[in-house]
Amino acid sequence: MAGDMKVLNALDSAKTQWYHFTAIIIAGMGFFTDAYDLFCISLVTKLLGRIYYHVDGSSKPGSLPPNVSAAVNGVAFCGTLAGQLFFGWLGDKMGRKKVYGMTLMLMCICSIASGLSFGREPTTVLATLCFFRFWLGFGIGGDYPLSATIMSEYANKKTRGAFIAAVFAMQGFGILAGGIFAIVVSAAFEASFKAPAYEVDALGSTVPQADYVWRIILMVGALPALLTYYWRMKMPETARYTALVAKNVQQATADMEKVMQVEIGTEKKDPTVSANTNVKSSNEFGLFTKQFLSRHGLHLLGTTSTWFLLDIAYYSQNLFQKDIFSAIGWIPAAKTMNAIEEVYKIARAQTLIALCSTVPGYWFTVFLIDRIGRFTIQMLGFSMMTVFMFALAIPYNHWTHPGNHIGFVVLYSLTFFFANFGPNATTFVVPAEIFPARLRSTCHGISAASGKLGAMVGAFGFLYLAQPQDKTKADAGYPAGIGVRNSLIVLGVVNLLGTILTTLVPESKGKSLEEISKENDDSSEAGAEEENHSSDNRTFLV
Repeated sequence: MAGDMKVLNALDSAKTQWYHFTAIIIAGMGFFTDAYDLFCISLVTKLLGRIYYHVDGSSKPGSLPPNVSAAVNGVAFCGTLAGQLFFGWLGDKMGRKKVYGMTLMLMCICSIASGLSFGREPTTVLATLCFFRFWLGFGIGGDYPLSATIMSEYANKKTRGAFIAAVFAMQGFGILAGGIFAIVVSAAFEASFKAPAYEVDALGSTVPQADYVWRIILMVGALPALLTYYWRMKMPETARYTALVAKNVQQATADMEKVMQVEIGTEKKDPTVSANTNVKSSNEFGLFTKQFLSRHGLHLLGTTSTWFLLDIAYYSQNLFQKDIFSAIGWIPAAKTMNAIEEVYKIARAQTLIALCSTVPGYWFTVFLIDRIGRFTIQMLGFSMMTVFMFALAIPYNHWTHPGNHIGFVVLYSLTFFFANFGPNATTFVVPAEIFPARLRSTCHGISAASGKLGAMVGAFGFLYLAQPQDKTKADAGYPAGIGVRNSLIVLGVVNLLGTILTTLVPESKGKSLEEISKENDDSSEAGAEEENHSSDNRTFLV
C-alpha cells in the first residue's frame, strides 16, 4: 500500500500554499462563532436578569435565579458534548465533507433563532432560548472534531501543528469580535435611549429597547459562519479519508491535484495486488478492540484526561472575573448603572482581558508549536498554570487588600495566557494527529466531549464550591461552599494532575499522520505478506 500513498506523501511535503490559508479561514469560522456565542452569553444573562426578573423595591437590579442561569449557560455545553460525540462518529462513517456543512448550517440557524426567542412570560422566553442554545451547541460540538481532522489531513507535516492551532485560535478573534460588537451596540443604544441609574430610578433604568440589545448581539454571531458556507461546501473530501477509509486512491489523487495545482501522478495497479488488499483490511481494527487498546488506549486516556482537567481550570477562572473587575474599578456596582451601561462596562472589561492575555496566548502557540513541539507547550502551560494558581491561592487575603489588586490581575492574566499558550490549544491539536484515519474524527470527538464535561464541572461545580463558607454571605439561592481561596487551591491541584497526565500524550511534531498513528505498520505487514505470495506482484508508478 505504500506505493499507493504517493498523494499522501505529496501532502506531507507540500509547500505552504494559498489553499492552506483558505482552509484555516473556512474551518476557523466555526470556532469564531463558538467563541462569539459563549463570550456574549455572559453579557446577555446580566441583561436578561434586569429585563425579566426585576423585583419592585429591591436594592439590587434583577438577576437570573441560579437554576435559570445554570440552564441558560449550561444547555449549550450539553449540546456541544452531544454534538462532539455524534458528529465525530459520523465524520468517520460518512466522510468529513458530507457532515461539515450540516454543523455550520445548524450553528447559523440556531444563532439567529436564539435572538428571536419568543414569549410574553420570562419562563417561555428563556425556555425557547435554552432550546435553540442546545441545538446551537450541538452544531458547535460537531465543528470540533471535523475542523481539527480536516485541517490535519490537509496540512503538510512541517507546519501541521500551526495550521490546526490557527483554526482553534480563531476563537480569540471571536471573543474580540463579540466584545467589540457588544460595545458598539450598547454604546449606540445608550446614546439613543438615555436612562437613569438603577439607584435613581429602578424601573426606568431598563428601557424597553434594551430587549433588542441582547437579541442583536446573539444573532450577529451567525454572519461570519454563514458567509463561509459556500466555500465549505466547495472543499473536496480530504485525501486521507478518500484514500485510507473510502479506499479510492485515484479520486484522492485527482482531488489533491486540483487543490494543490500540481501533478501528483496516478497509480496503475496489478489485479493481483487488489485481491491482496484483504490482507491489510484484517488489520483495520475498530475502536472497541484489543488492538486499539494496546496501540492507542493510553493515548486516548491522555487526550481525554488532560482536556477534561484543562477545561475544569479554564472555565472556572471565569467565576472570578466579576470580583476582579469590580475590585479594580473596571465595573462599578450594578445599582450605579442602567441596564445598557452595564453591558457596555462588562464588554469593555472582558475585551481588555481577551486582548491582553487570551489572544496573544493562542498565537504564541501557533508560531511555536512546530518549533518546540506539542508536548513541551502543554507541559509548560500546565506547569505555569499550577504555579500561578497557587500564587493566587496561598496569599489570597493579601490580594484582597486595596492596592494589591493589580498584582492579582497580572497573575490572573498570566494564568489565561499560559492556558492558551499551553493545553487549551494543544489538547485540540494532538487528538487530530495521533489516531488512525478511520477513527480520527471519533477519537477527537471523544476527547473534546471529555473536555466539555470538564467545562461543566468548572463552570457550575465551582460556582457552588467557591461560595463563602458562611452561608449568610453566599449569593442568593446558593448553599455555603469552601470559599474562593480553597477553590483556587483545588484548581492548582487540578493543573498539577494535568501536568502529570501529559506524559501519556505522544509528541507528533514533524511526523506524518500515518507514522504517528502507526498506519504504516499495517501497510508494512500487508506488504510483507504480499511479497510472500509473489515477488513479481508489484505496484508501478507511471
